[in-house]
Amino acid sequence: MAVVTSEPEADAPVEAPEQQKKGSIGSALVLPALFVIAWGWALSGAPAPGSKTIDGSTLANLHWILYFAGFVFIFSSIMHSVFANSMAASIGWKSNGFQHELAAVSLGLGLACFYAVYNGLSAMTTVSIPIIAFLFLAGVNHVVEIVRKQNYAPNNTLILIWDFGVSISLVALLVSIGKF
Repeated sequence: MAVVTSEPEADAPVEAPEQQKKGSIGSALVLPALFVIAWGWALSGAPAPGSKTIDGSTLANLHWILYFAGFVFIFSSIMHSVFANSMAASIGWKSNGFQHELAAVSLGLGLACFYAVYNGLSAMTTVSIPIIAFLFLAGVNHVVEIVRKQNYAPNNTLILIWDFGVSISLVALLVSIGKF
């Protein structure tokens, strides 16, 4: 008697390595692009969501950076939970329970960003502290993986623009308004 087994992985079309790399680079460019867009809006002088009055460009810039960060964190939560396997592969990781923890903290930070932009400078300062620590140390971890494991996956390298860019931006903005 013959036993037939199904291997869904074997049935899936396999992309050529250069096609996989192009797709990975495209998705890896999303966060750096959103960082640039956030600063574009911040520097445009347009009132940010949640700002009742603009008390100076620095405060409006803080609103914009946190507003975009809210979307990115919620998107990250979805990617690290619903699409955990493909997200891990694009970073050069193997999917594990850590990704679900990352999804949970990302959801919390994303919701906190939206809360903060609608609830004033004190809330924005408060939410900035864990964001700065989380993103800066995540960036350090990505650099360690690049150095120790030669992990040059696009989602492990290009994410550095977001990780360090947002961290440095938040510190600079908070220093300029006297909150750091």
